[in-house]
Amino acid sequence: MSLQERNEAAVRAVLDSGPAPVVPTELCADAMRRGGRARKRRRAVSRFLWFVLVVAVVAFVVWATVERPWVEPPSKTTPQLTGW
Repeated sequence: MSLQERNEAAVRAVLDSGPAPVVPTELCADAMRRGGRARKRRRAVSRFLWFVLVVAVVAFVVWATVERPWVEPPSKTTPQLTGW
């Protein structure tokens, strides 16, 4: 017997066991409320992470324009004089 057949047999056994259990009336309202809170929390976390990403990119751009890390730093010693 394959896994799918075992799953189907288990579902049939549950469905054939008798009438469906009674679902509390407030279950739907509770699920909607919890789902709404979870969605708001996910949205807030997502917006916060986007804000942090934008701030990091702006900070990097400002640092790069001020420091210009791609430019070779000036020499700290003077070259030796030749041809005197």
